Amino acid sequence: MLRIVTTAILIALTASAGATEAGWALLREGEHVVLLRNAMAPGASEPANFDIEKCSTQRRLSERGKLQARKMGALFAARAAPTERVLSSRYCRTLETARLAFGGAEEFAALDPPAADETTRKQQIEAVMREIRGYSGSGNFILVTHLETIQALTGQTAREGEAVIVGPEGDGLKVLGRIIFN
Repeated sequence: MLRIVTTAILIALTASAGATEAGWALLREGEHVVLLRNAMAPGASEPANFDIEKCSTQRRLSERGKLQARKMGALFAARAAPTERVLSSRYCRTLETARLAFGGAEEFAALDPPAADETTRKQQIEAVMREIRGYSGSGNFILVTHLETIQALTGQTAREGEAVIVGPEGDGLKVLGRIIFN
């Protein structure tokens, strides 16, 4: 039984490593859009006293998350075409991820977690899609955001610190590749 479990784990790790290498191959070409989930931050929801203007009231990156964000930036610099533009949710953990990985980002409220109100939620997704469809640079375009936003845009999940490489397809996005940062 132990052999079966060990074999299954090795297969999963090998598949993950292969997907990550395929993702880097795409990013070396440039001209790609990356949805990047913020680095590791403890907790699952915002504190009751949450205030978008005060980082002290929000979930923040852990020390491991800060290290992960720095690693992301170093790997992007070493393995990908230049990063041309970086947008980030207004939440402190996404802004800190962008700062540590890429030196900073433009705040873009549409990358905040999707609103509960369906009309506002739809407007957020449309605003993100306009940015993605309008991108025509030669480097890569990074959008630092949250799990819920990635799910709303792609229908798929992402780990903390995972990069999901996407391209427009029809009315939505197609996932072209992934990079997992441990």
